[in-house]
Order: sequence, then C-alpha cells, then structure tokens
Amino acid sequence: MGHSKQRKPKTEGAGASGSAAAMGNHFVDMSQGEVDAFLARMDALATSQDAMVVRGMAAMVRCLTEEIKAKGATLGRLRAIAFGAPTEKTRNVFPPKDAEGRAEAQQARKERRAQEKAGQPAAPGHGPKGSKAFPSAERIKIPHTTLKSGGCCPECLDGHLRATGRPAIMTRIVAMAPITAKVIEREVLRCGSCDKVFTADLPGEYGAGETFDATVPAMIGYMRFGTGLPNTRFSYFLKNLGAPIATSTMSDLVIAAAAIFDPVLDELMRQAAQGELIYQDDTVMQILDRYDLLKKRGKGKKERTGTYTTGLIAKVGEHKVALFITGQQHAGENLADLLKLRSAELAKPIQMCDALASNTAGKLDTIVAHCLAHARRKFVEVVKRFPEECRFLLETLRKVYVNDSASAGMSAAERLAYHQEHSGPGMEALSKWLHQQIDDKLVEPNSGLGRAIQYTINHWTALTLFLREPGAPLDNNTAERALKRAIMHRKNSLFYKTQEGARVGDLYMSLIHTAELNDANPFDYLVALQRNQAFVEENPEEWMPWNYLETLKGLPG
Repeated sequence: MGHSKQRKPKTEGAGASGSAAAMGNHFVDMSQGEVDAFLARMDALATSQDAMVVRGMAAMVRCLTEEIKAKGATLGRLRAIAFGAPTEKTRNVFPPKDAEGRAEAQQARKERRAQEKAGQPAAPGHGPKGSKAFPSAERIKIPHTTLKSGGCCPECLDGHLRATGRPAIMTRIVAMAPITAKVIEREVLRCGSCDKVFTADLPGEYGAGETFDATVPAMIGYMRFGTGLPNTRFSYFLKNLGAPIATSTMSDLVIAAAAIFDPVLDELMRQAAQGELIYQDDTVMQILDRYDLLKKRGKGKKERTGTYTTGLIAKVGEHKVALFITGQQHAGENLADLLKLRSAELAKPIQMCDALASNTAGKLDTIVAHCLAHARRKFVEVVKRFPEECRFLLETLRKVYVNDSASAGMSAAERLAYHQEHSGPGMEALSKWLHQQIDDKLVEPNSGLGRAIQYTINHWTALTLFLREPGAPLDNNTAERALKRAIMHRKNSLFYKTQEGARVGDLYMSLIHTAELNDANPFDYLVALQRNQAFVEENPEEWMPWNYLETLKGLPG
C-alpha cells in the first residue's frame, strides 16, 4: 500500500472560499488553559446562545482530538462520536442504493418477518398499553346508577337487561410523588387530679412508631441503583414535592436495609453457582477511598490498582440470577470464586464471555463459549473499506440469528439439532472462506479485515460452541445489557466513595436485576424482604424473586 503526503491546511489566499477566506482560514494550537480563557471571554462578549454554540464546538474538537491521540482510533469511531453510531443490523450496514432495490429489500423484510412470526404473538412494546399491562393498578367497579340486571330495557320497553360479563374498561393513569409523608396527631388526655397522661394508641398500620416505613429505603435503593438517580438529585426532587429527606439520611436507610438483604444475596450466589450457563462481563468502576492502596503506597510494589464491576448472569433451570461484584478482580477471577460454591457432582457449566484474557483468568473448570456478536462487530467496523468481503460473513451470521429466533421455545437438544441442520453448513462454508483469505494471501494480515479474520479463526472453537453443546448461546448480550445498570450508575454518580458503598450498590443491583429477569416487581420484593426480616433470615431460599409471593401466602395471619 502506498503512502500519501500529508496535506498542509489551507491558509488565507490559498484557495479558501467565501467568508472563511476573508477571515483567514488557519489552524491555531491552544493549550487547555488558553481555551478556557477564550471561552470565558466568549461568555462575556457574546449572547448566551452564541456562547453555548461555541462551547459545544470546543467540546467536540477536544473530544475528537483526544480520540485521535488514543491508541486504536479509527475513522469509524470518529464518525460514531461526531454523528452517532448507527445500528449494526445487516440491512443497515448494506442499504440498497436505488429506489427499486429499497422496495425489493422492504418486501423481502416483510416476507421474512411473516415467516419468522408465523404462529407467534405480536412483539411486546407496540401500540397502546392495555389494562393488563398495569397489574398493580387499583380496580374500581362502577355499576349503573339507574339500571340493573333483570330490569326492563329503557330503549324498546319490551326486553329485559342481563349482565354481559364483559365490562367496558378504561385505564386512567395518574401521577404521584414516589415518597410522601403523613403527620399523625394522636390525641393526648391528661387527668385533672393526678396529672396522668393518656395518649391514643397507634394503629398497627403505622408500625411501632418508626419514622420511615419499609417502602422508603426500598424506593430510595431502587431509584439509586435501579434507575441510576443519585441521592442528591432525588433529595432535591423530593424537597420540591414537599417530602424533604437529607442525602445522609437516605444513605443510612439504604445501608440499614442492606443488612436485611445479605442472607438473600448469599442464597442467590449459592444458587447461581449451580447454574448450567453463566454469562459474564465487566466494566471499569472507580472507588475513591481505597484503603488497600493507602497501605501499599510508597512500597514500590507493582500491584493492580484498577477497580471493576463484574456482571454475572446465571441460568439456573427456569430462573436467572444476576450478580454484580465491584473490586480489583476481573470477571474471570470473580467467576472462579463463585464456582467454589458449586456442587462437585454437577457437570461443567457453560461460560459465555468475550475473548479478553481477563474473562478466563483464575482457576476455571468450565466450557468456554465466546461472543459471536463481538467477532461480527470487528467486520462491521471495516465494512466501508471491504464491503464485499464483509457481506459474506454478515449474511451468514444473519441467517444464524434467524435460525436462533426460529428455535425459540425448543428444548436445548432440539435447538442444537436445529442449528446443526440449518446453521452448520453455513458456518462450515464461512470457516473455509476465512482460512482461504489468510492461506491464499487474499487479504493483508495487518489490515483491519485481516485482524478481524484472524480473531475469528483464533477463537472459532469457542465462537461455534452452539453447534456442539446443548444450551450454548450465540452471544454475550445478556451480560452486556445487565452491565448497563452499573454503567448508568458510573455516568450519573461517577464513583463509589468506599468499598463498603460499592458492596451495598452491588447488593441492590443484584436483587433488583434478578427480580426484573424473573418478572417480579423489584420494589414490592425489597419491601417484602424488610417486612419479613425474621422469616428471611431463617429460610432465605424461600424468599427468592420467583417464589416469595407463594411464601407470603403461606405466612400465618
């Protein structure tokens, strides 16, 4: 490949056009301090709207400059930063260029969707929400005020009315504050002779006189670690709604409730260790007060200083368990610790992860499967430079995913047989094509396409485990979706203050996400655990998100 000479930027009088030429179009090298001073002058001299535009342009230039300096920067990544990353679906990676092609592609998509969805219910999330979408809604029955079943028809005056059994349903949605307060005034009587004071008894619905109901730490914990809303913002929000709670009080309530949840988390970890399939991934996380680093400071030892949040999603029979672990260990090391709780008589679990070495660190006795979406993404990143080569791989994998959707509802053995029959030939042809590109020197090994092909060849056995092992998934999207909860916390709160704070956050995230994975209401679940603390400590296995409602029905009273 040839090398082109670096172009010099155009200066005034060197072909610049329009107003840019009149003003002098040249580059200026400025330090960050000079940029900040310039922006301060713009704030003082320009209108607020113009100053905001200039600040946005400066932020974009800085972001792009830092990305260019970073290792592994590509034009695709720069385009994604500047214009947003497009979807990676094959039909969008290779859009038809003419109107006729677009019409054919649209018709083909309609036919394919009709075949894929034949006999299947409509996808959720489309159209208005029906009343069944609100299981916790209050049901209000409104009878006729003047008519009744068995009465005479007011229209024809001949027939009699009867109940249809199908009420006319209307869903009315109202808003309310997430936390409200009740001021309870108990009557106080004093004896005029002996001065004895008699205070009205507190009804049982108000507990033993506690200021905060069990719903309060549940709501604060869910907003903090379920939606990523920092306590400072939530406290400000509640203050404006007339229910002020200090951020320090919020933290105390969440920590106190966490002690009640500890037995449940221990049981979730024990059950997750028995899972037949475990998804894993991790992301960086920051903890400010690192006592372990303070002890080692100045000793000259090269210790791992980074902190990470690991997300583990275990499939245990019909249920799924989500675990979040924040600390110095990588995902593979955390998984190794978890599997120490696994029963010795169980078979090896399937470990789904990407091909990073940190994911298989530690003493692991698992069947490793690698994420097919990660391998596919490497080809999507270079598709503009190698369109025809990438098209073959993307089309092959598209059919594999279509087959996987068609196998939904099958048993693990049936799904394996289906993939072997319908996906196996395509993957075998893809393997031959990949090796041919390298063996016949049809692609430069150090190019983007060459590296993508070599990555896929190196990890082919783990990438195609779904063709040999029952229950092996195609990708690691389950773990990556779960980690968005930790990433959302990092983007909103930036860090944990202490290691104990990280442990509390992991606990809440684990309980909340496990409840969501098993179609349980996370808020109701956290409240139920607090209100039944004694039973939870005695038999935590009966208080899992998938069985706690049955346990509640069996409680005395």
